[in-house]
Formats: sequence, structure tokens, C-alpha cells
Amino acid sequence: MRNPVENNLYWGDLHLHTNQSPDAFLNGTRAVSPEEAFRFVRGGAVKADNGMTVRLKRPYDFVAITDHSEYMGVFPRLLAHDKVLDGWGLAGNWGALLEAGNRKGLGVAFSNAIQSSDPALRTPAPLVRTVWDEVADRADRYNDPGRFTALIAYEWTSMINGDNLHRNVIFRGNAADARKVLPFTAQDSTDPEDLWNALSRYDAKGVKVLAIAHNGNVSNGRMFAPNRINGQPLNARYAEMRSRWEPVYEVTQVKGDGEAHPALSPEDEFADFETWDQGNISLTAAKQPWMLQYEYARSALKNGLAFERKLGTNPFKFGMIGSTDSHTGLSTADEANFFGKFLESEPSPDRWKQKMAGLLEESWELGASGLAAVWAPENTRAAIFDALTRREVYGTTGSRIALRFFGGWDFAKVDIDRPDYARYGYKHGVPMGGDLGRADTASPPSFLVHAVRDPDGANLDRAQVVKGWLDSDGKTHEKIYNVALSDGRKNDANGKAPSVGSTVDLKNASFTNSIGAPELATWWQDPDFDASQPAFYYVRVIEIPRPRWTAYDEKFFGIKMPDEVRRIVQDRAYSSPIWYHP
Repeated sequence: MRNPVENNLYWGDLHLHTNQSPDAFLNGTRAVSPEEAFRFVRGGAVKADNGMTVRLKRPYDFVAITDHSEYMGVFPRLLAHDKVLDGWGLAGNWGALLEAGNRKGLGVAFSNAIQSSDPALRTPAPLVRTVWDEVADRADRYNDPGRFTALIAYEWTSMINGDNLHRNVIFRGNAADARKVLPFTAQDSTDPEDLWNALSRYDAKGVKVLAIAHNGNVSNGRMFAPNRINGQPLNARYAEMRSRWEPVYEVTQVKGDGEAHPALSPEDEFADFETWDQGNISLTAAKQPWMLQYEYARSALKNGLAFERKLGTNPFKFGMIGSTDSHTGLSTADEANFFGKFLESEPSPDRWKQKMAGLLEESWELGASGLAAVWAPENTRAAIFDALTRREVYGTTGSRIALRFFGGWDFAKVDIDRPDYARYGYKHGVPMGGDLGRADTASPPSFLVHAVRDPDGANLDRAQVVKGWLDSDGKTHEKIYNVALSDGRKNDANGKAPSVGSTVDLKNASFTNSIGAPELATWWQDPDFDASQPAFYYVRVIEIPRPRWTAYDEKFFGIKMPDEVRRIVQDRAYSSPIWYHP
């Protein structure tokens, strides 16, 4: 069914943790419960765990609280000596560690337990049911169709040997639907195929869900690997299942940006952005160069074309969103007022040098990212979910850049100037996330791109189309086209554009919008099109330089960080791709 013309742009977060997540609780998130998290994203004032009262300047349209399914809700009950835990041996052991303040010992015990299939380490089934029913009922209470969408969700936390394979599971329906099932955990299985099988069982009960993977950049080559967890090559069933259950990928968040890597895309001057490439999520194994192509969205999209030719289905056909992965219960993505993503990175003069979760990367490396943007006809669970399913969504690294992207065979240059260009785009083409079949014309596909800056943010430097394709020899390629440039700049003979410049004043942590453009709109036709080659196209919009949150901290707290600390950022938006099929 063609998308309705009346689609609106909605902003939100599909990856947020509260004190019900064990890791958030262990790292100090005690006061911010799911209730406070819901109130905060709707614009209410909430007291953070550092004692500050905080309010979101611009409330969200939707949110999914994705507390970890493993031991969800257990730790607040341990602290409260809840009698529901009586008789559970593990609770007694962990309760003693909690009372003794042995955070490290408790953290190690928890980390080992969540990947174990030992029945003695499992949360008792009655408690799982109680907690899950509370999750579902709570989301129903805060859901306000037409005004605010509270999606029921959880996170499956597989990390084989410390390699990240996490997925957030998002429900379409209400508590009555969610109560028909229980969360799948890494203790059930650490294999994504088993998660997809569980989601198939949900579906058989009439419970509609999807899964969103994240942080391939800390998976050490597992997230988009050419082999299954059992070591066998990807097969047709794997491709079909992954394509069915994972229509969207979380490409950017606190733990680095996952669109591209400079080693994979050396010609891309914007590829090295909030790069995390030291090792896996637990930093127990170092990164090896061969791993990178199986970790980043662009390389996965390219490899997906090759797998489709081989298997008949593209296992890596995904749209892109951003989210925060905040573990404070507070969803924030603002460089100019960065509130942190873990308790130790909430505002303080020395937060930059604290370790994430007390033992991982230094907090200055945390990204303020990100947000999920959805084009949907209304702000309801069904409409938001359906937009994710059809991939008419995009991600940003924190800015609220409005972005439209249409592809078709009949667009002309004048069409982008139509006051109803979006209506025309839907009627004569497909939006982001869509598919272009082979046309009855020799002309290449053409595209409409329209981006408007965040009204509270920075001007736009440029809009780019990123193309990936598969040649007749089975080799993949990529090329980046600067399709719209601000300030009258032009591409050179090699397709490169001069820098937009910078107005950043690090001493005062400020910038001005005297460069760049508030809006970029263009028609673009692929000059290198080969009708025999499958391809994808997505838009990347880059802002002008502005101070990073670390620069604001230096100014506000009157401190000086080491030279290695990044102080300038060019935030961006990533559209979902449009695919071409010969």
C-alpha cells in the first residue's frame, strides 16, 4: 500500500534504560524509574541521580524503554528486600554483595550470569511474569494516542565472548498483546537465529514485533558476519529471517557512530566520526582490521547486495535510525547541554575522564547521539511501528534535521520546487526505505532531496547521496556524491567540494550560523547508473562545525582537557536507503 501523503515527522528514542536494567542500576541509576523516564521525555521535571532537577527542552513524540530482559527489575527489588525474592538462592548471594557495596564483584557475577544457560541462574518464572506485566501495563498508562506514543519493548543482551550482538525488541500492540508472551533472554540463547524463532512464536500468537540491532562497531566482526553463530555460512533461511525481523538498524548512539569507518572508506572525508574501534563491547578483545567490514552499516549494505545475488534474499536490507542507549533513564542527545549517558558522565568538572560504566572507555569518548525520526500519518503505536517496518525512518546524531528523500524514474529538476513536492514524490516514486524496480526507460533513476536544519541547531554544510552497488563480477563498490552544497560552493573535477569553513570559537564554546544554509533542496540523477547492477542510495546531511559537548564542558567548568579530546563536531542525519533491483 502506498504511503499516505499526510505523513508527519515524529521524533523519539527507541533505546533507553532505567533503574530496571541491571547494568544501569549497578552503575548508579537508582532514582530514575520507568515512570520518571516517561515523564521526562514528555517534558516533565525529573530529579536525576546526581541530585539535579532536569527537564527536556523539547519533548519527544515517542519512546521505547528497552530495559534488559536478563534480570529485568531484579536489582531494585534486591535493594528493597522484596519478599518476592525469598527462597531464590542467587538473590541471597547478590543481595549480600549489594549490601556490602561490592559493586565490582556484583558486576562480574551479573556479567557472567546473563550469558549462562544454568537454570540456577535464571530469574524465577513468576517474577519474570510479574515484572513483564508491569512493563506492559506501565507503557499503556503513558501511551496517549495522537499525542505521545509509549512503545512496549525490551533489550536482548547477547554478547558472545564480549562481542556485542544486542537487539531491542519493539512491540506494535498494547499490554494485552505483550502479556501473551515473555521476553526472550540471552540465557535462553545468545544466537540471533533463536531470537528470530522466538519472535516467530510471538507472531503465531498474534503479537507483532520487530528487532533493532545496534553497535556493530563493538561486535568484533560478528554483527554482519558472513557466517552464522554455528560457524556455517549464511543460508537462505538466515537471510529470510533476518530480513523479516530486522527492518531497521540503530546506526548511531552513545557508543560511537556506525555508518562508516575511514579504513573502509578512505575517500570519505566524513567517515571518521565518533569512531569507536578499540575492541569489543567489553574491551576483552582488541579490534583486528579484518573485522571492520562486518561491523559498519555501509559495508553491510554493500555485502547485502552480494548475499541477495547468492541467496535470493538480502539479509542486510535495513533502514537506519539513531537512539541514545542512555543508562540514566534520561534520554538526551544535545551537544550544548549534554547530560551524560551513565551516572559517571552526568554533569561534573571531571566527568570527561571517568570510565564508562566504571571500567570501559573514558567518558569524553561518549557521543551525545542520537535520535530516531519517523515519517508516519499519526502518532500512534501502529503508525510508528509500521513506519519502522517499511523503513520510512532515519537517524540523526542528535540534531533534529528534517529530511525527505524520494526516488523514481520520472522526476524532473522542477519537481523539487513544487510546493507539494512530497505529495508528488509519493505519487511518482518511493520514499526512503523503498524499492525501485527496473523501469521501461533507458534513463537513470532520479531523486528528490530536501533537508531543513534543526531550528535550535547549526546550519547545513551539504547533502550527499551515498551509493553502493554490485558489479557483474560480484564485487561491491561505493561512491559519495555532493548533491547540494551551501554557500555557492561547487564540486571540482573529482566530485570533491571545498570545506564549508568554521565559525567555532573554542574559548567561548560558541559558533555562528553565518556560514552554511538553513535549507538544502535538490534534484539529482545518478550519472554512473548501470541498469544491470543492483544498488542502494541513501542521503547523508552534514551540519557546519559546532562545539562538541566536551568544548562546552571546558567553558562551563573552566577546565582544560588533553589535546586528544575531540572538541568540534559536525552532526549529521542518515536516511534509510532506497534500493534498485534490476
